[in-house]
Amino acid sequence: MIKFARVLCDNGRRESWCRLNGEFLEVLVGDLFGKWGVSEEKLGSDEVRFLPPCVPTKIVCVGLNYRDHAEELNMPVPGEPVIFLKPPSSLLGPEGVIRRPPGCSRLDYEAELAVIMKKTARSVPVSEARKYIMGYTCFNDVTARNFQEPGGQWTRAKSYDTFAPLGPVMVSGAEPDGLGIELRLNGRVKQSSGTSEMVFGVDELVSIISGYMTLNPGDVIATGTPPGVGSMAAGDTVEVVIENIGSLRNYVAE
Repeated sequence: MIKFARVLCDNGRRESWCRLNGEFLEVLVGDLFGKWGVSEEKLGSDEVRFLPPCVPTKIVCVGLNYRDHAEELNMPVPGEPVIFLKPPSSLLGPEGVIRRPPGCSRLDYEAELAVIMKKTARSVPVSEARKYIMGYTCFNDVTARNFQEPGGQWTRAKSYDTFAPLGPVMVSGAEPDGLGIELRLNGRVKQSSGTSEMVFGVDELVSIISGYMTLNPGDVIATGTPPGVGSMAAGDTVEVVIENIGSLRNYVAE
């Protein structure tokens, strides 16, 4: 497995792609989603600020994709993926602040495994899906729940600025099946399951979604959340932890 990061360095004056190598970040040259190489420049993690590990044209999300979450809600397992979108403007990097919008009375967390696309994908067969995946990272599908429930306003409830925390690193070559996934709120575990509970696995999702829309390099597929979804409040620290992938920590404010 290789871990990549997108960072700000030189006191915020320069954005760079890096490869993690022990305690150092090796600065890359070229295009990570095309041809790239490793320069001789090395950075320490204390010299950079981690950004979301890709720049997507869209964030495609999947609802009700964990069997144990469907059971928790006493809802039938869907026969096909429930798909919705978040705009790139909702992206937030690791250690960033999730801001509750005016009028939001319930702000929810949803821990998810995110897939980052490697190359343009259209109607990809299930058997070919892995060839189109660059890597995996952690995602929090932040939701203003009271805006979603009246009339099913998913887009409004999930599209505010800071509502798509992503990162901190992208792990290439990981096996997405059977990973443990948790959500910790102020250090207490609130969600705990495994990606083996997914109704539609990563390969199926890439195939199905690429049949609906063209997926571009850097686009994100958020694969759904396990049971235990709950609310956050100003002053909280929220952390998505996924086995072999990493830990995404953010903070909540008004």
